[in-house]
Amino acid sequence: MITCQVSDLLAEDSILMEEAIKATELSYAPYSNFHVGAAILLSNGEIVRGANQENASYPCGICAERSALATAQNLYPDVPVVAMALAAKKGGEVVQEPVTPCGMCRQVIAETQQRYQADIRILMTSAQKVLIANSISELLPHSFI
Repeated sequence: MITCQVSDLLAEDSILMEEAIKATELSYAPYSNFHVGAAILLSNGEIVRGANQENASYPCGICAERSALATAQNLYPDVPVVAMALAAKKGGEVVQEPVTPCGMCRQVIAETQQRYQADIRILMTSAQKVLIANSISELLPHSFI
């Protein structure tokens, strides 16, 4: 895994990160006030966004990563995912430490990666710093697949 400053990102990665930050505005998080956004770059150049959606019945919510992946698969079922950026806001500000996918999201990303037989780069962003995993296997070395 690589750690870098936001200012050091390549232009394509910066765009994806900005889209993830924009996606936090789509979040519905009245219980945690932790707004997470995800942006997915597909191999056809399209960017698909998703955001966490909370529910008073806790297991009924969905994380930003799975929201974005489900949207991408519904809109572009045969198009591989190339990269994903994650961002979060608390109190209206981008968080100071990068957010990482939860275990459930890691497994779903692993399944998506396996489906297309291609690694998915994951950019986990914060206000200043970015963690970059070149494959979900860096975050989930022993998935269920």
